[in-house]
Amino acid sequence: MSNAPIPANEMDRLLNLAELDLDYTNYDESFDDLAKLAAKVAGTDISLVNLIDAYTQWSISRHGLDIEQMPREDSVCQYTVMGNTGFEVKDLSSDERFKDKFYVVDDPNLRYYYGVPLTSNGTNLGALCVLDEKIHEITPEKAELLKIIADEIVNRLKGIKLIKNLKNKLNEANEDKKKVAHDIRGPLGGIIGLAQVISEQGHENQIDEVLEFINMIHKSGRSILELADEILSSSEPRPLKADEFNLSLFKDKLEKLYMAQARNKKIKFAVNISPENANTPFSKNKLLQIVGNLISNAIKFTPEQGDVTVSMDIESHEGSAILRIKVSDTGIGLNQEGINKILDGNMQSNTGTGGEVGYGFGLALVKHLIESLNGKLHIDSQVGQGTSFKVSIPVVRS
Repeated sequence: MSNAPIPANEMDRLLNLAELDLDYTNYDESFDDLAKLAAKVAGTDISLVNLIDAYTQWSISRHGLDIEQMPREDSVCQYTVMGNTGFEVKDLSSDERFKDKFYVVDDPNLRYYYGVPLTSNGTNLGALCVLDEKIHEITPEKAELLKIIADEIVNRLKGIKLIKNLKNKLNEANEDKKKVAHDIRGPLGGIIGLAQVISEQGHENQIDEVLEFINMIHKSGRSILELADEILSSSEPRPLKADEFNLSLFKDKLEKLYMAQARNKKIKFAVNISPENANTPFSKNKLLQIVGNLISNAIKFTPEQGDVTVSMDIESHEGSAILRIKVSDTGIGLNQEGINKILDGNMQSNTGTGGEVGYGFGLALVKHLIESLNGKLHIDSQVGQGTSFKVSIPVVRS
């Protein structure tokens, strides 16, 4: 496919998708009922909930077909996101755009497709699609029901994001509670100490009423101090918050998401981390979108039997920390003009080493997201000798 369909608002579309901050792997149960309902309404064996980023179509929920991802240029849904109404292909095997695709030529030998865009803030994030081995007909009534299901999928995506934000705020509130407990220990300790001194002096003066009153203060203060100690002790060790990664978890997530892409192209893919900093927590905000796009780009421009390697570490100095990420490949490389175009946000689409279609927005999105986190992007490359993208992002500590 030489002319890839690109929505006129592609950058806004990618930014809206990035704003949801999804990892594409944890949502099966959230949408399984809607995927099954869509197939039931359409009378098809298969339905998928697909989100499309700059390089990949991610199937976050599946009914009747076990597939998690495919290159964007192989998908039918890339045409669905071009419009605001349903997109139908009566027979995939007779359509020049799709007749040679693996899902048409090989098992499951698909023929029919109908997709409805998943629209949020005026952009299409992906599509709800129904598919079958046989030709079907989608009546206007069925099309309207599928549109309602698609709208509910978008509402749930937004709801999941809202719940994540609320959990983060709750975690912050709990941290504030622990800080308050820590802060009151000092004053309470002073009050108890003072009460102890007065109690001892009062005993010498034998002022029974004062002694009884001060003993009550001393007892109450001691109880509150014990409560503060109990709150503080419960915070160790602190588990990761909902909005946090550590290097170990981030490594596992990247391998789960992108190992299949690399294997399909016969590329060796590895993620290396610093063992001594493997459990240091840091914000996961936009990191999957940043590193994921860099990995997809590296796979695209690396030939078979090549290498794509991700290296990650956290550098700490003078009370601050920096997350260092390097995505290196043994691909076709860039000249200085190409490097400058990326850094200036003017990189154009190119065809990958395996004929993959480029969309020209993945690296522009990466640069935008890195800058939104006050980070920096550096590129080392030579034509024919591969490329290294180096990302530095300040670590925001709780």
